Amino acid sequence: MKHYIIVKFTEGTDVKALVEPVRAIFEKTLEIPGIHTLDLHVSNSDIANRYDLMIVFDMDKEALPAYAASEPHLRWKSEYADRIAKKAIFDCD
Repeated sequence: MKHYIIVKFTEGTDVKALVEPVRAIFEKTLEIPGIHTLDLHVSNSDIANRYDLMIVFDMDKEALPAYAASEPHLRWKSEYADRIAKKAIFDCD
């Protein structure tokens, strides 16, 4: 399945400066059995109503609970939650 995290950061956040630190956190999830790939995409639009970053995992559906409880996921939430204005989570086959 695909697991998408789509993020709109708070105004003034330097999104490009966050890409590599965020990638470094999430790359550790690739050690979780059933998580196969990780991709980060930065928006190429400066339009105010666009989201800034899309994080995409390809994983087995059964790996989702392990991912949700993982140190990288919890670290992402604790270190970046205050910089997130909005986010959407979407899962699909």
